[in-house]
Amino acid sequence: QLMNTDSDTNNQDLPSSANISGRIDSDRIEILSVELLEKHRQRADELKVLARSLGLDFGWHYLLDITWILDNLGNISGKTILDAGAGTGIMQWYLAKQGATVISVDRVSRADLPLKFRRQFNVRGMRDEDLIPTGNLLSQTVMSKKPVKNKLSSLRRDLAGLAKPQSSGQVIIYNQDLSELSEVRDGSIDAVVAVSALEHNNPDGLVQVVVELTRVLKPGSLLLATLAAARDHDWYHDPSAGWCYTDTTLRRLFQLDGQAPSNYNDYDLLFDQLRSCSELSQNLAAFYYQSGDNGMPWGIWDPVYQPVGIRKQKRGPSQ
Repeated sequence: QLMNTDSDTNNQDLPSSANISGRIDSDRIEILSVELLEKHRQRADELKVLARSLGLDFGWHYLLDITWILDNLGNISGKTILDAGAGTGIMQWYLAKQGATVISVDRVSRADLPLKFRRQFNVRGMRDEDLIPTGNLLSQTVMSKKPVKNKLSSLRRDLAGLAKPQSSGQVIIYNQDLSELSEVRDGSIDAVVAVSALEHNNPDGLVQVVVELTRVLKPGSLLLATLAAARDHDWYHDPSAGWCYTDTTLRRLFQLDGQAPSNYNDYDLLFDQLRSCSELSQNLAAFYYQSGDNGMPWGIWDPVYQPVGIRKQKRGPSQ
């Protein structure tokens, strides 16, 4: 079913999700409030547990990003959801556990996806080259000259676990640039999500990415993306290799109506709350402490930007 066969800033008061859900004019720009973590405590804890089981670390604001996206996404089970810039990140695995079919897209190949993901999830490639067969991957592990402690017992565990995936959904690996999703047909996707991924495109390239992500969406469906916010002017953050955008630029790049609500008027207040958030500051991933060339050098809590969410609804022919 997925294969393709043929400006001015308008900082209005931000309505609640409950008030705008399902409305045609539900486009909005929302700098993410740390209050989301407490509001959705159970889901945030579920994400932490899943991350630990998979040996995954969160980027310093990713728990906040994912919680916001899931809050806007609504019911997940039975949907086909495209995870844009997925890598091996937790979003796709969480969605699959909730019963979704996830099209996992990234320009970096995951053809040799580790067995720890294949053990827990139903995974296949969009095309043959998108995912090395598990048997071939196991053979590579056996033949590898790289020392692996208890290689035989580990292999037996992997083989046993592969017979019983724990998720009701599935993940379809698609190694492809987001600007050209040639294997995904028009209007075939129930929702597109992107966790702090789109800002790694240059601004001109991001315009084409948004067009392509919108093309594959069903009319009335949502594009939910988190990026990095800038207060007064766009700027490039070298350690994270990503752009930080003003409200005006986000409206242009995502082709949002000038009347779409935004909370950029609360930029400073929300940034102060982020800087004082103990849950995020006291739970930095280990990799931040190992380098000075990352988004939180040497594990010192000092955010220089804050995450912002874009909610864009694809219009139907009559809208």
